[in-house]
Amino acid sequence: MERLHMTSTVKDMEAQKRKLKKSPPLSLERFHISEDYGFLFPDPLMPLLSCHLLKDHRELHLAHLLLSFITMGYVWQEGEKNIPKVLPRNLALPFVEVSRTLGLPPILVHSDLVLTNWKKKDPDGPLEIRNLDTIISLPGGESLKGFVLVTLLVEKAAVPGIKALVQAINAVLQSSDDDLLQALEQLKTSIAEMTNALRKMHDYVDPAIFYAVIRIFLSGWKDNPAIPEGLIYEGVSEKPLKYSGGSAAQSTTFHAFDELLGVCHSKESTTFLHRMREYMPPSHRAFLEEVHSAPSLREYILSSGSCLLREAYNQCVKALAELRNHHISIVAKYILTGAAKAKDGSMANLPGPPHALAEVGTGGTAVFKFLKSVRDTTLGVIIDQSD
Repeated sequence: MERLHMTSTVKDMEAQKRKLKKSPPLSLERFHISEDYGFLFPDPLMPLLSCHLLKDHRELHLAHLLLSFITMGYVWQEGEKNIPKVLPRNLALPFVEVSRTLGLPPILVHSDLVLTNWKKKDPDGPLEIRNLDTIISLPGGESLKGFVLVTLLVEKAAVPGIKALVQAINAVLQSSDDDLLQALEQLKTSIAEMTNALRKMHDYVDPAIFYAVIRIFLSGWKDNPAIPEGLIYEGVSEKPLKYSGGSAAQSTTFHAFDELLGVCHSKESTTFLHRMREYMPPSHRAFLEEVHSAPSLREYILSSGSCLLREAYNQCVKALAELRNHHISIVAKYILTGAAKAKDGSMANLPGPPHALAEVGTGGTAVFKFLKSVRDTTLGVIIDQSD
């Protein structure tokens, strides 16, 4: 027994020696532990991000979303105090590279904030607000989430209307009054559903939080008194660059419906709206150009002599004007009422409201003048039955 035990011990020792010979020598480097810093990460400052591994437009749009939110957080993290004059190169260079590839400006735009920034909690569940969440956020908590997701639902409600727009143009090309009437009825219903979706803003967004916290993070560095000289993108330009902030005017949906219905806004409003198209994905801008170059729907209906088509067209125009009316009431609540609540001391836990944006929208316009103007010019295209 003793001899067997000794033999077993010898075999165990030999096996252990063989195992030790196969194991690499213990070193700190193998475990990414620094000889100089131990478990600390040496030079942890973010390195320059490489964009060459981004494979398709979906990955590029996600990268633009993330970089835009980081940028807005960096610029506006202290509100209107100590606004940086320079965007660091390790953020500026990849942001500009991704933006150039996508044909977008290097700032937060509507397609970042809303069109790209959503996910379903349950992938198999419905596209409803209770089953939705944002991908990335900024200060503003549930109110910011509500602002993004309600706006998303407005865009979703527009989908049947966008399909109807295509059907209407094709119906005009084919001189099919029946198809055109059906398309106009669908467009009217879709615009009404957009208004219903917009009403949810009252349930999910606190006016004081929107005014005092959220608005500044959507603001840009063009036509903004808080940062009048613009922002230097280090490694890109030695001179400050100026870009407008996120705005509903960057939604392709409203532009498309205006183009279809032949709504022509004032020179000042048109200049601003066309500048906002530069903040849309290029394919969306190309779609608007295609709609613009199509035969005039309004002229076709005027020449048709059809009372049914005229009434259906007018109903679409009235629905769009009502949507814009409700947008005006929303802005009044979230700017005027929000400003009052933020200033009256009842929301002492909130930061001071931004002074530079008191009279303008995040896109840089005199917001009420602009919104009332586009509402009025929308109503101006209604066809009188005597025409």
